[in-house]
Amino acid sequence: PRTTLFFLSPQDLYTAPDSCRGRCEEPYNEEDECHCHAECERHHSCCGDYYRHCRPEGFSSRQDAITDEDLLHISEQLYRSDHNKARPTDIALNPQYQASPDETGDQQDHSPQPLYKYVNEELFSKPTYSSFIKLLDNYQRATGREEEVTAEELREEDRFLQEVMKTELMKKLFTFLREKNRYGSEQEFVADLKEMWFGLYSRGDGEQDSSGFEHVFAGEVKKGKVSGFHNWIRFYLLEKQGIVNYFSHNFDGPWDTYPDVLGLQFSWDGFYKEVGSAFVGSSPEFEFGLYTLCFIARPGRACHLSLGGYSLSIQTYPWTKSTYGHGKKHIATAYVISP
Repeated sequence: PRTTLFFLSPQDLYTAPDSCRGRCEEPYNEEDECHCHAECERHHSCCGDYYRHCRPEGFSSRQDAITDEDLLHISEQLYRSDHNKARPTDIALNPQYQASPDETGDQQDHSPQPLYKYVNEELFSKPTYSSFIKLLDNYQRATGREEEVTAEELREEDRFLQEVMKTELMKKLFTFLREKNRYGSEQEFVADLKEMWFGLYSRGDGEQDSSGFEHVFAGEVKKGKVSGFHNWIRFYLLEKQGIVNYFSHNFDGPWDTYPDVLGLQFSWDGFYKEVGSAFVGSSPEFEFGLYTLCFIARPGRACHLSLGGYSLSIQTYPWTKSTYGHGKKHIATAYVISP
């Protein structure tokens, strides 16, 4: 019989650390950047190409897959159940100058007036808002500086999670994720939210200097630039104090009611943000819930949703350099993709 020789090209032998090619059902190793065994779905630690390489029948044929249609449906449900959002009369915006794509980096203040003409601050006395606002002063904004977490700050995190879990919106999200076999109990879900969002990791040289919550909602300064900072309440409060200066916007979403979406340029104490996309007028639980949904369903990829009949995409990234639990990942960032 003739012997057939197979020559393997180098890429067949080499497995990229962020790929599942040739790694399906590989045993869990906490040093791996991402994972390729069935449990990774539950721990949202799968490599981005897990479904392509390790699910030949297509993940969407399994009942606990989160399909694109599921995402459109659940996002509309969450949109409808945001009962704490701002009413049209609660906020008056003054967007002023619209920057073209090639102007977003020019650091020019094209808008002499603040972005917010008026916000009805009675909104901030609602429990999810007041517990959210209490968290905003818990952080050192410079990366590379260790976060000192006090017992009081841990209580504030728990209080915020308790308040958001009382809302219809977060209960709907939990029910959806439980039906998809991601969580067995509300207690498990809340414990994971706490780690996913508030667990500390290092963006600097080993200092526990960052968390998903700090990055996304409070904002950080890294290498002289604003990093994260995607929250309208934080923006409004700092603009009111004269600490944030609104320059221009490059995108205004199609919504004629709240929540709306803006892509904006601003400086924070002299540090510049080239495009800071943000929901405007949404409740804290709405953003927290949507970002969590997308992080669990489409980590590291665009997550396509529908809000009030309009398309919207959210991008999330997992923090790949450290893990918690059995290889679960913290949130590195989450934001609305503004076209």
